[in-house]
Amino acid sequence: MDKSRLYYQLPYVKSFMCTVEECRPGKDGTWMVALNQTGFYPEGGGQPSDTGTLDGVLVRYVCEKDGKVWHQVEAPLEPGRLAEGVIDWERRYDHMQHHTGEHILSGLIHRRYGYDNVGFHMGKDEVTIDFNGLLTMEQLEELEDMANGVIWDNVPVEEHFPTPQQLEALDYRSKKELTGQVRIINIPGGDTCACCGTHVTNTGEVGIIKVTGMIHYKGGVRISILCGRKALLDYRRRVNVDTRISNLLSAKPQAIGEAVEKLKADGQEREAVIGGLYQKLFAFKAAACPESGSPLVCFEEGLAPMRVRQLCTLLYEQNKGNVVLVCSGTDEAGEYAYALGSARADMRPLSRALNGCLAGRGGGSALMTQGTFRADAESIRQAFLAEAGKLPI
Repeated sequence: MDKSRLYYQLPYVKSFMCTVEECRPGKDGTWMVALNQTGFYPEGGGQPSDTGTLDGVLVRYVCEKDGKVWHQVEAPLEPGRLAEGVIDWERRYDHMQHHTGEHILSGLIHRRYGYDNVGFHMGKDEVTIDFNGLLTMEQLEELEDMANGVIWDNVPVEEHFPTPQQLEALDYRSKKELTGQVRIINIPGGDTCACCGTHVTNTGEVGIIKVTGMIHYKGGVRISILCGRKALLDYRRRVNVDTRISNLLSAKPQAIGEAVEKLKADGQEREAVIGGLYQKLFAFKAAACPESGSPLVCFEEGLAPMRVRQLCTLLYEQNKGNVVLVCSGTDEAGEYAYALGSARADMRPLSRALNGCLAGRGGGSALMTQGTFRADAESIRQAFLAEAGKLPI
């Protein structure tokens, strides 16, 4: 094992002394620094890099290239300088908890169902793991219970560097063919896997593993998890949301699902009643409009885009020869929702023309287009009558 890589030798190191060996310009005004030893973990194996500071200079990113660990920093550090590295420990420990939790769950899924972990991403808000086989939510809940059992047994997370002969005889998980020195992480009752990441010393430090979602993905499943501190923060957020919804609905937290379903059903019933009333109102308005072959423009306040389309449809169906424009908005707001319809003319060229002269946007079919205009009512009226008069009907 390379003893200059302190993140393996001393995974709990929070600060360390080092000597700057190289410093070269990087991207976007940053610098890339190599050290004689480092506690900063470089990005790899699905785990993001550590961040922190070198003598107070921000370390934004760490990577490995050509056998060296490079630290992206915001100011140059001269070679030969003795520097103190300080790791963002909260971030590092989150990664250690999640990487260990991923091992436990992946190992159990592999052992029980034979599925392979074919993708692993440790994001800011969640960890995702991809498997090349399907699971049900019931199976996943059982696996979650088993994984937390391994955590609460507080077994050691063992690190080994087997010889090639030992490795040949070892049954372990790996996502690719490996060469050189292989690092094996073994969790009794959980997993045996080749891995380059950082982990906690005992599984109890993971605290808890919580599955937060599962979707079908590329013939298998993608599972989302949270562990430890981030699982606690997520639970706290969810409790706060549940409490707020509970108070708004005057329902007990355990009954908010039923309360939301009732609210949705009531809302749908009201929408049906309102829709029927609008239909009657628009029928009266349509009856008051004269039937002619001239373009017709109609302005109404307070209509949602769906209602604008509804009124436009009624008007152009009633007046077969008409080109109809229905708008809803106010001059004060400076914006009108519109719908253009006709039973005979293609509305798309007219919509493009009006959008061009009225700072509008939108589109649709030959029968009807819709969108918004940023203009006053009189400008819309004049532009529509001028452009609609050019249409061949």
